[in-house]
Formats: sequence, C-alpha cells, structure tokens
Amino acid sequence: PGPGEDGPKKISRVGDFQLVKKLGQGGRGTVFLAKQVSLDRLVALKTLSKELAKREDFVERFLREARAMAAVSDP
Repeated sequence: PGPGEDGPKKISRVGDFQLVKKLGQGGRGTVFLAKQVSLDRLVALKTLSKELAKREDFVERFLREARAMAAVSDP
C-alpha cells in the first residue's frame, strides 16, 4: 500500500482469544499462542485454513481433534 492507504487488516482476536504470536503454519491451518481472556490463561489455538473450512469432512475431523485435545490435561 502507498502512503495513506491501509493494508490488509491483521486479526488480533478470535472470539475469546487474544492472539499473541504465530507458532506455526501448515497445509491445514495455523497455530497461534493465544491468551484465553475469560480464563486468563495461555493456550495453543489452531485455526483451519479457509479452503478446508469449506469442506464438511475436514470441519468434522477438525472438531473431533479439538474435542480430543480439550480433554487432555497437562500442566
């Protein structure tokens, strides 16, 4: 963008999560270090790529993985 033009807006929050930094990116999505505001804790937040978010089978797999990881407790 030239002077006075705004570039693409950078997302810094997703729902209850304040993004701190990107930890990694792959073909299926991106993982961020994020702060869960409501519980005041740091978490790894995985997002699904826009392309795969359009595919119901990948969304279902992503949700199953998220539920399985949410059940894990490790200090």
